[in-house]
Amino acid sequence: MNIAATSAVEERAPVTDAAGQPILAVKNIEVIYDQVILVLRGVSLNVPKGRIIALLGGNGAGKSTTLKSISTMLASERGKVTKGSIEFDGERTDQLTPNDMVNNGMVQVMEGRMCFGHLTVEENLIAGAYTRSLSRSQMREALDQVYHYFPRLKERRSSLAGYTSGGEQQMTAIGRAMMATPKMLLLDEPSMGLAPQIVAEIFEIVRDLNQKEGVSILLAEQNTSVALKYADFGYILESGRIVMDGPAKALAENKDVKEFYLGMSSEGRESFRNRKSYRRRKRWI
Repeated sequence: MNIAATSAVEERAPVTDAAGQPILAVKNIEVIYDQVILVLRGVSLNVPKGRIIALLGGNGAGKSTTLKSISTMLASERGKVTKGSIEFDGERTDQLTPNDMVNNGMVQVMEGRMCFGHLTVEENLIAGAYTRSLSRSQMREALDQVYHYFPRLKERRSSLAGYTSGGEQQMTAIGRAMMATPKMLLLDEPSMGLAPQIVAEIFEIVRDLNQKEGVSILLAEQNTSVALKYADFGYILESGRIVMDGPAKALAENKDVKEFYLGMSSEGRESFRNRKSYRRRKRWI
């Protein structure tokens, strides 16, 4: 699909995967907080089965709100999807609870990792399997699978999660989600606050989970360059609207994306510190 950009059109047709129905279909949703604050306007996106899709944009663009709309966690923040629809694995989600979503195979890894700091790493992982009735041997097999992907967690399994590093806490959060055997993961800013080397390590593991376990992934990220490196397709969100979408490689090579999200101009890397009016030059505004 070619990259598409819009200026005035709020409703967009989501991308359709050639293999058939997507595992997740978000269709022209509108989200309002406190019955008055409009946060998302006409947002549409698809996640084909077995793919990694990136949802990109700056702080405050609406990425976390989009993920919480999908995982039905908006009610806890006095938010509500007032228009449009969301379907996961062929079923509408508007009458489902977050617990239902986990039981149906969707798990969200929240921004900030949200580990239980007073529990050990292994106890955090075990908490992720609360929806499954596992025997002791099955629980050990599930833990061993997580430790296979995150060997550092095995070394730290007896440590209190609150005393581990940010990278280890992010691994714990993703590992905890994997204990629920999800069909799909929603990852909210997994690179936040982490060193580049740790970010690369985590994203390599995420790609392995996608390719080897068949887990579909919707990834919300400000780190555009890293996200597009590992994603198959991307959507760019600004001020609550999708303004551009396309294959990850095409987005990474797009002139506007390079300039406004990667800090690269035709002459190379550029600083916007002294450029106060650069937003007016965006072709999609």
